[in-house]
Amino acid sequence: MIILGVDPGLTRCGVGVIEAGAYRRLSFIHVDVVRSDPKMSQDLRLLAIYNGLVEKIERFAPDTVSIERVFAQENRNTVLGTAQAAGLAMLAAAQRGIPVALHTPTESKMAITGNGKAEKIQMERMVARILGLNTLPKPADAADALAIAICHALRPAGALQGGEREQHLTDAQRQWALASQNAARQRGVRRGM
Repeated sequence: MIILGVDPGLTRCGVGVIEAGAYRRLSFIHVDVVRSDPKMSQDLRLLAIYNGLVEKIERFAPDTVSIERVFAQENRNTVLGTAQAAGLAMLAAAQRGIPVALHTPTESKMAITGNGKAEKIQMERMVARILGLNTLPKPADAADALAIAICHALRPAGALQGGEREQHLTDAQRQWALASQNAARQRGVRRGM
């Protein structure tokens, strides 16, 4: 399965492509950053990001597009640009009938390091190690895009339902599955379910 990861951003939108093979073996295919010029008008910047994402999707024909879920930050303009870029990635994938998955930075950190609060350098080192890269992926947006793709490949879907699937999970994946289940339960409690 080919997974295209996206770290959305309006100035720099990271794109990482990996292949997930048998037994969760992951292979590096491509990493890049799609850019837009901050001096351009907002509509033209969005068009530049969209066109860059479309080019990557058409070039690599992913089976899934995995996008970092936008989370609140203090800078509202940054959040808006990030959300718009995420929407463009979803649109480009939907237009081609490609499934989309959203993962939070915490989920990504948990899946890759087993620690939802891992530092950026820890993530970069683990991404390089998992993909067998000789150097750390740069810039940070590119490394984050690869991390989101890896997160999707290692997601513990059905992991705690027993059977053969659970046997192939790492300790970090089991911890992530438990944390995801607990978070889902907490959301259900808050909603009065």
